[in-house]
This record gives sequence, C-alpha cells and structure tokens, in this order.
Amino acid sequence: MATQDLAPRPVSASQATMSELMMPHHANNLGNVFGGVILSLVDRVAAVAATRHARRQCVTVSVDRVDFLQPISLGELVTARASVNYAGRTSMEVGVRIEAENLVTGQRRHTNSCYVTYVAIDEHGKPSPVPPVLPETEEERRRFRAGEERRRRRLEERKVARP
Repeated sequence: MATQDLAPRPVSASQATMSELMMPHHANNLGNVFGGVILSLVDRVAAVAATRHARRQCVTVSVDRVDFLQPISLGELVTARASVNYAGRTSMEVGVRIEAENLVTGQRRHTNSCYVTYVAIDEHGKPSPVPPVLPETEEERRRFRAGEERRRRRLEERKVARP
C-alpha cells in the first residue's frame, strides 16, 4: 500500500448504513427476529465500513458483547449504522448501532449496539497497515478515545489469556 494511502481518513469517509425489512424467514418461534439475523447484519455493515476505511479486504477478529435491548418484530425495518471509531496499525474498531422502525407509525427504537474489530489483509492474507482515523466532531473524538481505551483493554486481556 502506498504511503499516501495511509493518510488519516475522516470517519465520514467510511460510514455505512444498511436496512432490511424483517420477514417471516427471519423470525424465531416466538415471532421475534433471530439474534443471528441481527448479528449477520452487524457483521456485514461493519465490514463495509472497515473495508472503506482500509481500502483493503478485511476480516472479522472479534465482536464485543452484544446486548439485545428490545425484541425486533416481523414487519419492522431494521437499520444498521457503522463507523470506524479507532484504527491501530492493522486493526480497526467499528461501532454499530441497530434501530428498528415500525413503518406504519414511524416509531424508531434503538435495539442493539456493539463493537466489531477487523484486520485489513493483503493479497497474501497477511495483516496490512491501515490509515489512522481522523475524528472531526466532538462526538467522533469521544468515540475515538473510547475505542482507544477498549483496544488497550483487549490487548491486556489477550496477554492474560495467552501467557
């Protein structure tokens, strides 16, 4: 990757949004959307944001804790929004927010949020450097600092897990 390709990139350059209408094949036996359907959407939208940022293929390394705050019903439109919060040398933390919308009433609910870590890979499948994140707003700077702290904790946890 050329040096100019590693210039800092603003968060806005890699943001991604995906929406999907929840249909009967997405439902469990209680009539709610399967958690796995939501996790698949999370991984897909986050992969787009990571790939846009790195301008390389990216692979999922980890998904932080996912809390299902509210059930999602059939017929609701689920929208996933992803942004790269922080980038290390080859890895990126992508924040994802999930909202469900009742299309008849227009009511929107925040149902899930999580962080997904990706690593950019080169044509040989080896980790590849990624550009730094350039936060431009106060909210983006807050997310950057929080992402930096989560990365520090993840690295510490990895040291403990692999002595």
